[in-house]
Amino acid sequence: MFKAKTKGMSMIVKQESLTAKMTLKDLPAASPLPMANLVLVFGSVKRFGDSKLESILKTRYPAAQIIGCSTSGEISADGVFDDSLQITAVLWEKTIQRVTHTKMTSMQNSYETAVDLARQLKSDDLKAVLVYSDGLNVNGSELLEGFKSVLGDIPLMGGMAGDGFNFSQTVQIFNETISNGLVIAVGLYGKNLVAAAGVGRGWKPYGPPRKVTRSEKNVVLELDGKPALPLYNMYIGAQTAKGLPGSGLKFPFAIIEEGKRDIEKIRTLLAIDSAKNSLTFAGNVDEGETVRFCQATHDRLVEGAGDAAHLVTNQISTNQTGLAICVSCVGRKGVMAELVVDEVKLVKQILGSQTAITGFYSYGEFAPRPDTSDSVLHNQTMTIGYLSEDLFA
Repeated sequence: MFKAKTKGMSMIVKQESLTAKMTLKDLPAASPLPMANLVLVFGSVKRFGDSKLESILKTRYPAAQIIGCSTSGEISADGVFDDSLQITAVLWEKTIQRVTHTKMTSMQNSYETAVDLARQLKSDDLKAVLVYSDGLNVNGSELLEGFKSVLGDIPLMGGMAGDGFNFSQTVQIFNETISNGLVIAVGLYGKNLVAAAGVGRGWKPYGPPRKVTRSEKNVVLELDGKPALPLYNMYIGAQTAKGLPGSGLKFPFAIIEEGKRDIEKIRTLLAIDSAKNSLTFAGNVDEGETVRFCQATHDRLVEGAGDAAHLVTNQISTNQTGLAICVSCVGRKGVMAELVVDEVKLVKQILGSQTAITGFYSYGEFAPRPDTSDSVLHNQTMTIGYLSEDLFA
């Protein structure tokens, strides 16, 4: 894992926030950090429809690379919001950044797209990569595999854009461009960067294990030789099945480690095809893998978020300024409803007041698996990408 202990730093983080009832005109006259290198912007699809957003952000942060995406809810140190705009500006002291992006041509090109972006970022002093992608037109598993094929075990942190519970269209921002279908990658370089990640779940498998007997990447057609969709509907019940695919957020798949009962990763349902009786997930579910249905309680999910925060604090010293970018799954928000803020409160409590917090609820999360350097697509997790600087490294 990318372990780091730090002694002192001077990375500066400043944040601005607009609630659902506020407009861009409500931003203070002066930018809090006009010399920022990097600005992260998270908000609803509606927020990104404001025609003045790009120009106002560029005016406030003329030196910065401005990136971000639409969400299924925004995360800040003050809680969880809908239709807000969360703006986080970062000024690096010594860390070098390189930002690249591309527009997807089709979901089938997810791997090749990532390979191309990774080649632009590859360098001996690359320490971490932030990745934000479209939430509906990208195969997150293939995307991460493409990055890893070029970059190896460099930690990849970020997530797939959201669109509330609508699953209609997600958008991304790259400087003056707001569009769907984008994949944005930020390479962070140099010995002074401190990067850490944490992942937590809280889901519990139930029901018998099922073997995936027919699938095509992220589309599952058969389980135990039977059509996948009717079997799934039987498990979740006819009433819940009427609300698919949205209602499926509360019933993800757990992929079980070979020969074990432990969860290797979780997959969120994105779409169904009644004609093919198939289930489309946010990441690959390979033929031969063993899956079980999952469910969760509020308390277990909050505890899972705490696990992610503890994984971060185990890798860093706790008395430093830092930024935690929290990417949590929309499915968790669906289960916890108005109490979803509890998972952010616990993360904030564990990371401490010296850590600025931003992030969003997503259609998929990117982070290394716990205690490894193997970055994968997660679903139904709280992931935390932590960034800071050590000037004495």
